[in-house]
Amino acid sequence: MVIFRCCGSDQFFLERVVFPFEILAFACPPLSEVKIWTHGLYGPELLETFVSEALLADQPAPFTGTAGGMFPSASTTLETAPWLKAS
Repeated sequence: MVIFRCCGSDQFFLERVVFPFEILAFACPPLSEVKIWTHGLYGPELLETFVSEALLADQPAPFTGTAGGMFPSASTTLETAPWLKAS
């Protein structure tokens, strides 16, 4: 288990506990600072610090379906949205 902290411009702050094998998806302002903390023998211990751009992922094609864009439209295919494939 680690603690994920992200601080950015305009008083942006995000802190989450991330468990092993858990995936955390988030959005933040450009050039935000990310810190990964763990609990050491004597309290919180900083593991790593980096800029949020190091974690950039490809963004999926925008949804145009129903329910406020939560579902893919009928024209969305595996070629346009490969993330829909099961691994």
